[in-house]
Amino acid sequence: MTDQPRIGDAVYSLAASPDYARDGLCFAACGSGLYRSEDGGRTWRDAYVALDLQAPLMTTSVAVGPDDASVYAGVIGGVLRSFDGGKNWLIAELPSPPPAVSTLVLSPNYANDGTALAGTVEDGVFRSADRGSKWASWNFGLLDLNVYSLAISPSFDSDDTLYVGTETGVFQSTNGGRAWRESGLDIELAPVISLALSPSFANDGTLFAGTESSGLLRSQNGGLKWERIGREAVTGAVNVILLAPDFPARPHLLVLAEEALLVSRDGGASWSEWVSGRGALEATCIAAPQGLEPGAPLLVGLSQGGVLLI
Repeated sequence: MTDQPRIGDAVYSLAASPDYARDGLCFAACGSGLYRSEDGGRTWRDAYVALDLQAPLMTTSVAVGPDDASVYAGVIGGVLRSFDGGKNWLIAELPSPPPAVSTLVLSPNYANDGTALAGTVEDGVFRSADRGSKWASWNFGLLDLNVYSLAISPSFDSDDTLYVGTETGVFQSTNGGRAWRESGLDIELAPVISLALSPSFANDGTLFAGTESSGLLRSQNGGLKWERIGREAVTGAVNVILLAPDFPARPHLLVLAEEALLVSRDGGASWSEWVSGRGALEATCIAAPQGLEPGAPLLVGLSQGGVLLI
């Protein structure tokens, strides 16, 4: 474990390059801006240096594209885009009044379709199909505009499927965000603050939802029906859900629940601590850039500032 880098305040979001094993590139979004690391999260530098900002720019979310060079950062009122791995930035304003971006996702086929989506705190979902230059509100049928989480199908280029977690539940779109409908999640289990789709979603229809106070939920039919899993071990707020890249062939899950890191190696039937004896970490977000195998690196964003590399 390395010493904690000096990021001064709470970390809201982490993202890593798909080629992290080679380039060590990762990002941490926090109240004082966006930080960039080229050594796997051991040391960090201000990613916004080229912008020559006069004051800190609170950054609430960050996403790295499958092409490794495209980086998106969410702020109040807009989205910043970099096409050189986070060195230089372009700013795209979202339609007024300025919405607060809560989450970002990029299409798995981003290199060809240039599609990006931004969830906001009170203004629903915005979509861009031109690599973030122009954004439009795509909220038809989305009855709750308080978006806490977004998930995109691994087969988005063929199924156009998206999910959002909101204050009142989970909504699904099967036409790229043009229209939304409620899933079968009981409103009493909401809010839904995290989502994760199986890498084999097109075949198994499996997705997971992390709630604010009702633990971890699973659907195996695209969201029509849900069940609670890990009831005894996974309690309270589930802030992040990560799945093994080859799930369900390797049915590994990692969740950040009540500031504890819990892992299941059997699809959620049993759970243990990611690192034995660690307990609560005052963690806010996590990223597993090389999968969930034992000994793989894990980035942990902390509420008091800083990122741990475990």
